[in-house]
Order: sequence, then structure tokens, then C-alpha cells
Amino acid sequence: MSKKSIPATTNNALQPEDTNYAQELILANKELALQNIEKEKRADELMIVNKKLALQVIERKKHAAELIIANKELVFQNMEKEKRAAELVIANIELAYQNQEKQDRAAELIIANKELAFQIIEKEKRAAELVIANKELVFQNKEKEKRAAELVLANIELAYQNQEKENRAAELIIANKELEIQATEKEKRAAEVIIANKELIYQNKEKEKRAAELVIANKELAYQNEEKEKRAAELLIAHKELQSFTFISSHDLQEPLRKIQAFSARIIEEESENLSVKGKYYVERTRLSALHMQNLINDLLAYSRTSVTERKFEISDLHKIVQEVMASLKEQIQEKEATIEVYPLCNVNIIPFQFRQLLQNLINNSLKFCSPEQKSHITIKCDFIEYNPSDTKKPALKMDYHHISIADNGIGFDPKFKHKIFEIFQRLHEKGKYEGTGIGLTIAKKIVENHNGVITAHATLNKGATFNIYIPAAQ
Repeated sequence: MSKKSIPATTNNALQPEDTNYAQELILANKELALQNIEKEKRADELMIVNKKLALQVIERKKHAAELIIANKELVFQNMEKEKRAAELVIANIELAYQNQEKQDRAAELIIANKELAFQIIEKEKRAAELVIANKELVFQNKEKEKRAAELVLANIELAYQNQEKENRAAELIIANKELEIQATEKEKRAAEVIIANKELIYQNKEKEKRAAELVIANKELAYQNEEKEKRAAELLIAHKELQSFTFISSHDLQEPLRKIQAFSARIIEEESENLSVKGKYYVERTRLSALHMQNLINDLLAYSRTSVTERKFEISDLHKIVQEVMASLKEQIQEKEATIEVYPLCNVNIIPFQFRQLLQNLINNSLKFCSPEQKSHITIKCDFIEYNPSDTKKPALKMDYHHISIADNGIGFDPKFKHKIFEIFQRLHEKGKYEGTGIGLTIAKKIVENHNGVITAHATLNKGATFNIYIPAAQ
């Protein structure tokens, strides 16, 4: 019986230890399972938070899309406002209201971004707690390895799972940082939209200023037009008065002069024997003064006609006009025994009857102021000058033009008087020495100006004078 009791005693001694070991193992497994369940709950909570975060990001994208659409609508409305200046004030008020709405949206977006940043910080805290929990789990696993070799494989598997979770946590941190960057970019875009709206308001104010300036300019233009109409009316009255003066000059003033000349001539012819020498002298002086007065009136009429007559330009043969002038001055040419040398002349675009008078005045001027010691010699030339902007010489006109020159060998004049000779009633010589009224060269200058041209005079005292005429080839 003693041999049978020994194994039973041995079995009874080993059973409690095995039971304790098994219970510890069961408890350790339960604790490990509970920790795994907690980790799974934490992971599920983290997934739910991430889903909420993703929904918030989608909502913000929708808000951003709405903001872009609102901005496009704002641009379209501004284009419409530019087209309708009359509705500009109402449109600006509407625009200010919409800008205020967008600023409110931008403020909401900023608040939402701050909330998102707060949630990210909370998630980082949860992740830090998860790392600490994992470290504590590793420590517990090491302790359990000492107690149970069977748990090594389970701990290795658990470590692998923990590593995966850490990887997921790291990926979540990277995703959160990317989300922060996107939120920052959205804030920048919102700020740019606010700046763009302010710039748009400034541009609208500038357009209002320009519109106001345009109204003022239009009023000024209307005032100037009224002034021009007044000046035109005054010019019309002056023109009528000039016509009345011309009529009086050509009829009423010349009739008494003709009678003075006629009666003076009859007194000399019929009463010559009854007059003393002094009486004859006085009558002759009266007749010459009347003749001078008549010439002066005729010259004034000629000068006035150069301003009021209609300007009809024609392509004319200048050589033919010179021949006609020479025929009209035949007596003066023969009296002075003058020679007129005419070079080949051009066809020119002129007012024929005015140009005929121009040449007649200039040739007559050369015949009048010839030197008594030598016979008069007059040269007439004409050249076509093609305008060249790159030419270093300063052209007379900035276009194609004709240069007509009339030169003589007369008494000339002092060069310092080259501009004064074209002034009305200006005479460089004694009144009795050379006949004339002092209007001939003034009429010549006026005719050249009627042809949109320029006339100049160059001379040396007692060595002749040259008159240069420059007129456009095309009028």
C-alpha cells in the first residue's frame, strides 16, 4: 500500500502548481485580449475622427467652390456695371453687399480652419497616448515572456501589429500636415480674394471719377462750341461789313476821285492860259493825289479779295501765266528796256487768277525798283522738290513742293528789312522817289499763304533782290 500511495502523493503535489500556472496564463491572455480590444476601439475611434475630418474637408471644398463661383459672378456683374454707367451707383451698393457676404464666408472659413487645427492637435495627443500605451504593452510582453515561453510567438505577432499601427499613425500625421498646408493655402486664397475685391472697389471709384471728369469735359466742349458759334456769327457780320466796304470803295469812293481827275484835266486843258505857274502846279498836284488815292483804293480792294474770294485750285501751266503777266506789263517792260529770262517752268496746283496777280506784283516790283545806271534783268525759275525726311537740310515744307524764284538786278534792300517789306504800307524808300502804295508785297504774301505756302526775300543793297516762293505740290 505504501508503493501505491507515493505516486498519488506526487500527483497531488504537482496539481496546484499546474493550476496556478494555467490560471496565470489564462489571465494574461485575457488581459492581452482586453488590451487588443482597447486598441481596436482606439483605432475605430481614430478612423471615425478621420472620416469626420474628411467630411469637413469636403465641406470646405464645397465652400471654396461656392466662393469661386461667387467671384466669377462678381466679375460678370462688374462687366455689366461697366456697360451700364447709369446704374453704376446701385451696382456698387450691391457689390459692397456681396463683398461683405464673401468676407463673412472668409471669416467662417478661418474659424473652421482653426477648429480643424484644434482637432489635429487632439489627434496628435491621442497618437502620443497610443505610443505610450504601445511602450507599456511591450514592457508587459517582456514580463510575460519570462513567465510563459508560449507567448513569444503571440508577442511577435502583436509587435508586428503594433508596428503596422505605428505606420498608420505616422501616415495619419503626414496626412494631417498635408491638410494643414492645404488649409494655409485656402487662407491665402481667401486673403487674395479680399485684396482683389478691394482693388475692384478702387477701380470702380476711379471709373466714377473719370465719368465725372468726362461730364465736366463735355460741358467745357459745349461751352467752346457756343463760343465758336458766336465767333462764326461775328465773322459773318464782319464779312458782310467787308462786302459793304468793298462796294462803297469800288463805287462811292472812286466816283469823287474820277470827277476830281476829270475836272483837273479839263482845267489844265481848257483854262491853262488863265492859270499862273503856281496854279498849274497845284492843279497837277491835285490830279496826281487823286490818282494815288485811286491806286490805293484799288490795292486795298485787291488785298481784301485775297481773303474772301473762293479758293479753287487747278493744275495750271506756270509758263502760260508768266506770259500773260508779261503781256499785261508790256508798256512797263518796254519803258524800262527790261529783259525777262524765263527758264522751263512746271505745272503747279494753284488758284490761277490769284497767282497771276502774285507774279504781276513781284515782276512789277522788280521793274519799279531797278537801278537807273543799268537795264533791268529779271530771272524766273521753277523746281520740283521731293520731300525727304532723312535729308539733313531743313526743307521749306514737310511735303513735296514747288520752288519758284524771281530774281532781279535792281537796287535791292538792306537784309535787316527782309521781313518788314511784307508788312502793309511799309516803304523802305522816300515816298516821292518811287511810286506805289506799299501794299503790293503784302498782297503777294497773302496769296502765297492762301496756297498754304511760304514766301521769303533775300537781297543786298544795290545788288538786286530774290523772292522765293514755296507752295505744296498737292493741295
